Amino acid sequence: QVQLVESGGGLVQPGGSLRLSCTVSGSIFGIYGMGWYRQAPGKQRELVATITTGGSTTYAGSVKGRFTISRDNIKKTVYLQMNILKPEDTAVYYCNADLWPVVGSRRDYWGQGTQVTVAS
Repeated sequence: QVQLVESGGGLVQPGGSLRLSCTVSGSIFGIYGMGWYRQAPGKQRELVATITTGGSTTYAGSVKGRFTISRDNIKKTVYLQMNILKPEDTAVYYCNADLWPVVGSRRDYWGQGTQVTVAS
C-alpha cells in the first residue's frame, strides 16, 4: 500500500524557518510531479510549490523567494524549506505526488497533513 508520510511541522516564531519532508512508502514503478499544498482555517486548499522529475519548480507568489522545494528521487522524498515565515503561512501543509504504484493505476496521492503555526 502506497502512502505519503510527512514530517517537520510545528510552532515557529515569525521570521523563523521550518523544513517539511514527505516520503513515499510502498512499492511503486515511478514518481512524477510532486508538490506541497496548504489549507488555512476557513480557506480553500491552495498550491504552495511543485517540482517535476527533472527539477523544474513553480511557486505561489506569496511564498516565492522565501520557500524552496526540492526532491531526492533515490529517497523518494520531497522537501519544503520555509524561511522568513509569516503568521499568514499558518496552515495545514499537505504533500502531493503523482505516482504509479505497483498495484493500481497512476494517480495523485496525498499525505495526511502537517500543521505549521507561525506565532510569537
